[in-house]
Amino acid sequence: MRLWLRELVLQALRNARGICGSHGQPPPLPVPQKIVATWEAISLGRQPVPEYFNFAHDVLDVWSQLEKAGHRPPIPAFWWVDGTGAEVKWSFEELGEQSRKAANVLEGACGLQPGDRMMLVLPRLPEWWLVSVACMRTGAIMIPGISQLTEKDLKFRLQASRAKAIITSDSLAPRVDAISADCPSLQTKLLVSDSYRPGWMNFRELLWEAATEHNCARTRGQDPVAIYFTSGTTGTPKMVEHTQASYGLGFVASGRRWVALTESDIFWNTTDTGWVKAAWTLFSAWPNGSCIFVHELSRFDAKFILNTLSRFPITTLCCVPTMFRLLVQEDLTRYQFQSLRHCVTGGEALTPDVREKWKSQTGLELHEGYGQSETVVICANPKGMKIKSGSMGKASPPYDVQVVDEEGNILPPGEEGNVAIRVRPTRPFCFFTCYLDNPEKTAASERGDFYITGDRAYMDKDGYFWFMGRNDDVINSSSYRIGPVEVESALAEHPAVLESAVVSSPDPIRGEVVKAFIVLSPAYSSHDPEKLTQELQEHVKRVTAPYKYPRKMAFVSELPKTVSGKIQRSKLRSQEWKNEKQPQKGPISH
Repeated sequence: MRLWLRELVLQALRNARGICGSHGQPPPLPVPQKIVATWEAISLGRQPVPEYFNFAHDVLDVWSQLEKAGHRPPIPAFWWVDGTGAEVKWSFEELGEQSRKAANVLEGACGLQPGDRMMLVLPRLPEWWLVSVACMRTGAIMIPGISQLTEKDLKFRLQASRAKAIITSDSLAPRVDAISADCPSLQTKLLVSDSYRPGWMNFRELLWEAATEHNCARTRGQDPVAIYFTSGTTGTPKMVEHTQASYGLGFVASGRRWVALTESDIFWNTTDTGWVKAAWTLFSAWPNGSCIFVHELSRFDAKFILNTLSRFPITTLCCVPTMFRLLVQEDLTRYQFQSLRHCVTGGEALTPDVREKWKSQTGLELHEGYGQSETVVICANPKGMKIKSGSMGKASPPYDVQVVDEEGNILPPGEEGNVAIRVRPTRPFCFFTCYLDNPEKTAASERGDFYITGDRAYMDKDGYFWFMGRNDDVINSSSYRIGPVEVESALAEHPAVLESAVVSSPDPIRGEVVKAFIVLSPAYSSHDPEKLTQELQEHVKRVTAPYKYPRKMAFVSELPKTVSGKIQRSKLRSQEWKNEKQPQKGPISH
C-alpha cells in the first residue's frame, strides 16, 4: 500500500480503537469517513494528487481491510441478479480475491503487460466488473464497448486502439471472428461463456483455475486506465483517454454529494456497460464504500424496473430521463419502494413535468447532473441544494465552469455562450488527457484558458446553468449519442442513396430521434417510398449499431449547401424544430 495511504488507514484504525487521542477531545471521525474524507479532499482539489495511485490497490483493497475490521455494514460490495432468480454477491474481500484471479488470467494466459489495451464488450454480466478491476491491477487499459457494435464498428475500434485482447460473449464472438484477420494487434480472444469456441480462450474456466495471489502493478496517478470512443459530427469516433487518478479519484466528491452515497447504500444504475456512466458508477460507488447493484436487464420494461425497486433494498437509483419519462406513465402508487431514498439522472433533458410526476407519486426528488466522456461531473444538483426546474445545477468542483464567447472571454450572467471549463493555468486532474492520435481535435477543443464542451448555455445570477443546445450536430436519442456522419456513411453504402444528411427530429418519448434527408439515385426515384424507407432502415441496422438507424426519413430533390458545397445540417435541423423547443442534450454519458 502507498505510504500516504497506509499511514492514513493505520492512524484511523488506531483512533477508532482508542489508542490515540485523549479525554475531553471530540471523538475522531469513524474510520471509513476519515479515509473517504481524504479522497474527497483530493477529488475537490484541496489536496494534491498522489504520484502513485492504483484504484484497485489503493481503494478497493483498503475497503477490504475496513470490512474485515468491522467498519462497514454487512451488505455486499457487488450484487448482481438476472431474470431467473440467479444472484452473485461479493464482499470487498471476495471482489478482491476474484479480481486478483482475473488479473492472473490477463497477465498469464493473455500475456498483457502494463500499458496494453483490452476491449471489454460484454452485457451486464459480473465478469465485466471483474475484468475492469483486473485491468487496473495489471496496469492494462480497458476499452469498453456496447454489445450492439457491428463488425464495422469492432474493426474500426480494434484497429484504431491497437488493442491486444478482447473479451466478449457468445453473441458477439462471430462478429469478432469475421474481422479479426484485419486487426493485426489483436492477439488474444477471451470468451465469457459456458461453452467453447475455436480460437477463443474460455475466461470462466481460466478464472476457476487461476491463483488468488497477485502483485498489483505500481501505477502512477497519471497512467492511463480507460479509453472511450465518443461520437462527433465529423469523421470517425474519437478516443478519449482517462487516467488512474482522473477516474479513480475524480468521482469521489460527486459520488458523495450529487449521488449522496455512503457505505450503507445500494446503488442501481441501469446504464449499459459500454457507456461511460457504467465507469462513473464504479468510480463513485466503491470509493464511498457503497454496493453496486446490477440487473442483467436484457430489455427495458417499466413494470420490471418498478418491481425490482420494490423487491430489492435499493437505496439509490440512476436512470436516463427517457426511462423516468416511461416510469411516470405507470401508476407508481401501486409500488412500495421501502428503501429508495435518492434518485439521479442525466444524459438528456429532464423535463419539469417528469420531475414533478415522479416527485408527487414517490416523494423523491430527481437530481439532474451534466458531464461528458472527456470529464467527470461538470454541473449537478447535489442533495440539499435548491433545485431550479430545468437547470443543470451549479458547477461541480474542482471545475471552474464558465460561459464564454467564441474567443474564450467570460460572459456575464444571463448571456448565452459556450459552456467551458478552465484548464489554464492549471488543468484539473480529473480531466481526459487528450484525444488519442488526434492532436488537431485536442487543440481545437480549447480556446484561450478554457476547454470548450461544445454545448451552449447561460448562467443566471445565482450560478445555475441553463442548457440551450449543442454547437455541433450530435444527436442525443434516449441518451444515446449518435454522430450523423456515421449514419450518413452507412446510408451511402446503399445503391439507392445519392447523398444524405442526418439531423435530430423531435419525438415525444425519446426527446429526439435520427431523421435522414435522402436524395435518391435516379434508378430508385420511382420506388415505393414506404418500402424503400423500411429497406434503408434495415440496411443501416446491419451496417452500424442498430440504435443509430433513422426512425424518420424524407426523400428530397436536393440538400441545402454552402457555397463551398458543404451540407448545411443546421438548416434542416431548424426546419425540424421550428415548432418545437429543442431538448437539452447535455452529454453526460450513459
